[in-house]
Amino acid sequence: MIALLLALGSSLAYGCADFLGGLGARKAHVLRTVMIAAPASLTVELLLWPFLGASFAPATLAWGAASGVASAAAFALLYRTLAIGPMNILSPVTALISAMLPVGVGLVQGDHLGVTGMTGLPLALAAVVLVSAGHGAKSARPSRPALMAALGAGAAIALQLIFLHQAPSDSGVGPLVIGRAVSSAVTLAAAAAMYRRLGPEKPAYAISAAAGVLDSVANLLFLLAARSGDLAVVAVITALYPAGTVLLARYVLAERIHRGQLIGLGTAAAAVTLLTLT
Repeated sequence: MIALLLALGSSLAYGCADFLGGLGARKAHVLRTVMIAAPASLTVELLLWPFLGASFAPATLAWGAASGVASAAAFALLYRTLAIGPMNILSPVTALISAMLPVGVGLVQGDHLGVTGMTGLPLALAAVVLVSAGHGAKSARPSRPALMAALGAGAAIALQLIFLHQAPSDSGVGPLVIGRAVSSAVTLAAAAAMYRRLGPEKPAYAISAAAGVLDSVANLLFLLAARSGDLAVVAVITALYPAGTVLLARYVLAERIHRGQLIGLGTAAAAVTLLTLT
């Protein structure tokens, strides 16, 4: 139960972070947004260090650094995806991809879900697909570049979560600190190399920083959930984060929610209930 609650909290934080990051990327080049979000996220993890502790064994350094590289790619691809839009279709596409890989890894590593879990898991994946259902209007269909960016973002997110889960369970927030430090360095280096191509627009500082803070909270909750529960269950619950993004896009940006998406939200609730009984 604790793992599920942590995963739900992670899902909510990821959904809000993605929405804010997408908004920020609409106001300036995506790298300008990530340049603010990644260091803000690192700051939160450094502040948590004295309270939650951290160790930096070689395995922690390796897996944390790997997660940082994947995180940098996820930041840039995801915010670019959401900036192109429509959010209510592309965000769930990334979520489906980000769920499938960790679920597969968890099952291979020996996660045992029981009857209710084996029922709830595919139901949750189906919920992600339903939430991604657009209303079919031509103007709402994502472009090919946007769809490819969404697929890449989902893969990068999946790798980040898998790498974090592989870090030693007694490493505290060490993997998060190392990962975010690496992702910040990669992002700043990329921004420096592409400085003349970033355009004159200033980033939305508050929105970008808030996205980074929420992403850091989401990462922490995921790590705690994965350490106390099965990766397959935690990953698929976390992957329900598009529900938050879709709802925010509906009420803030007036993007339409199709009937299939509403069914998907109900399906997600049923899946969470079944997984709670696992």
